[in-house]
Amino acid sequence: MIIGTFIAILCLLGMSAFFSGSETALTAASRTRMHQLERDGDKRAAKVTTLISDREKLIGAILLGNNLVNILASALATTLFASLLPGAAGVAVATAVMTILVLIFAEVLPKTYAITRADRMAMSVAKPISWLVAGAAWVVTIIQAIVNFTLRMIGASAPDADFTAEEEIRGAIDYHHFEGGVDEADRHRLVGALDLKDMTVEEVMIHRKNITMLDGTLPSGEIIRQALKSPHTRIPLYQADDDEITGILHVKDLLRAVVHHKGNIDGLDLTELLREPWFVPETTPLQDQLDLFLKERNHFALVIDEYGELQGLLTLEDILEEIVGDIRDEHDVPVQGVRPQSDGSVITEGWVTIRDLNRATGWQLPDEEAVTVAGLVIHEAQTIPEPGQRFAFHGHRFDIIRKTRNQITGLRVAPMPEEPEDD
Repeated sequence: MIIGTFIAILCLLGMSAFFSGSETALTAASRTRMHQLERDGDKRAAKVTTLISDREKLIGAILLGNNLVNILASALATTLFASLLPGAAGVAVATAVMTILVLIFAEVLPKTYAITRADRMAMSVAKPISWLVAGAAWVVTIIQAIVNFTLRMIGASAPDADFTAEEEIRGAIDYHHFEGGVDEADRHRLVGALDLKDMTVEEVMIHRKNITMLDGTLPSGEIIRQALKSPHTRIPLYQADDDEITGILHVKDLLRAVVHHKGNIDGLDLTELLREPWFVPETTPLQDQLDLFLKERNHFALVIDEYGELQGLLTLEDILEEIVGDIRDEHDVPVQGVRPQSDGSVITEGWVTIRDLNRATGWQLPDEEAVTVAGLVIHEAQTIPEPGQRFAFHGHRFDIIRKTRNQITGLRVAPMPEEPEDD
């Protein structure tokens, strides 16, 4: 009788260990990896996906089985030791022994084993656990109803605050970056793709002062010579006023026409070569503009404000650089308006965008409240500063060099040295 009871207790502890390990493995299993294995035809992964899709029923069934075997094992142990020891000593010894056995062999050991190989163990236990969930479904349903009713009675029920898929992906990227599994460059690319829908065309566009444009009133020969000197393949043409864009001259179209006219550039009619300009509002979300570029098979757009005035231009490359970083070729020119100095400071024009300044210097100035460097200074200073004034914020010093009317046209920006911390 004693041997039989002892064997029954060991069997119940083994079942408790199985339930504890299964709970840890199934809750820690990677849903993305299971989904991929399921698509590859793994039936065990499909069963795991089904189980973890309803975590409330899964946890309820496992806890039901775990508590049942633990209580039964404790009751048998109490009966066993009470028959071997006189008085209350049997109960005390049974409590101490079962606490140690359950803690070590039914909780810590199986959970530690499961957490180190969660995916593999989850697929191994998925089938028997699915039988348990199916068999205990009606009991779990009753328990859930009681729990939900109790929570409503005490006012503790609240809507689920689950993370969105995007937040979960960002969290995974940041976690693996912190752990060293994802380097900074890869993290920037992965997060950059998620950031597109939170940005607008205005934040990424090339400012109008940096646009190479050609005067359409010039002789065709002069226009062609200027176009061939330009590092760009698409160049806007304007008539009299640079806001009046009449078309886009593509260098490939130009070369075909030159070859067709056997090199006679003075007799070319450029109006036949111009492509229709594509104007987009500066408030267009960057993700939407990327989709439009791909849909229209056009990689060049002019950016206008709400009054229809030209603000800048945007290319597909500008959007891709937000994901993969700077894309440089032999024709690219350094960031215009930014002149690094030997003392580590930078002299910059006021219209230079904060993103361009960050790219040129490797700084991390914020661009949430302002697009340009001048706009950042005005936002932080809450005034329009005068030449000679100095401001310090975001770990950098801003010296105002030039000002035209109410526009800051020149600044010197330098990082401030970190002050040593007091002991």
